[in-house]
Amino acid sequence: MAQYAYGQTPLQDTGTNYLKKRADALMTIVGYSLTPDVTTGNLKINSGSGDRADLQMTSLGGGDRISANFPLYLEGTLALSRYNPTFTDGVGSKSVNIPMYWNSITGTGGVGWDFPITDQLRFRPIANFMLGHLESDASIATRYINNNRDINLQFINSGRMNSYGLGGSVMLDYENYKPDQEIDVELRYTNIALQTFDSSAAVQGSADSQSASLWARSRIPTPFMALDRPVRAVFEVANTQFLGNLRGALGFSSLSSIGTGVELDRSASDPIFTRIRLVFRYQFGLNVRGTSIGLAASF
Repeated sequence: MAQYAYGQTPLQDTGTNYLKKRADALMTIVGYSLTPDVTTGNLKINSGSGDRADLQMTSLGGGDRISANFPLYLEGTLALSRYNPTFTDGVGSKSVNIPMYWNSITGTGGVGWDFPITDQLRFRPIANFMLGHLESDASIATRYINNNRDINLQFINSGRMNSYGLGGSVMLDYENYKPDQEIDVELRYTNIALQTFDSSAAVQGSADSQSASLWARSRIPTPFMALDRPVRAVFEVANTQFLGNLRGALGFSSLSSIGTGVELDRSASDPIFTRIRLVFRYQFGLNVRGTSIGLAASF
């Protein structure tokens, strides 16, 4: 579980500029989960003020070439998140938290093409697109406000937002496969511009999702056998630098991950899911630390 202390925002500041800032902030949160990334694939942040997390983010994604002879690259990510911006109603010296969680679902796709530099190294430009929907727990929040405070907050009552994103990525992909060791390294830069559409006037916003990431994985056969193939030991490291609107938005500018696990080779019995990996990861950054378990399959 990651730990970070959130600031609180007075409900009484309901001007247009305030609403725009709130919408932009929610769009920024969406920007953390647009591409396959082990550092943000399963993220939970708690301010430490309660049992419930202020941000929960889970995504499922991946990408690969169609084949070595046809280097069309396809990727996709489906992400779910739940975010509490911690609104408060400041009355004199009192400060009362109001429950106002936002729930989002986003789908991102990418289409690229591999240009070989050497036998092991490829340059890969990718065109990315995203569609998303975000909605607040309006029924709970509105009921609380109507019963306890004489406040009409359009930002909550009209709490639905649709968004789309267009942008791209560039990647250097290194693959060195030998019988005694398989090495994968990816260096990637992504920039996707997000914008709302068909949304309430109170929740129109925009953000730029920019990141630079380095990911590396080594797979080494072990003496153990399963499914008529050697079990592979997996070692993995990753670092993601968040740029633009994402940098510092959650209290950190980067996240790192180290992991280890096992991989089963199913090629002898299943021509579709040829490999299955189970990886345990430790993730860390400024004021952030936690663990996760990842399950992946290769075609």
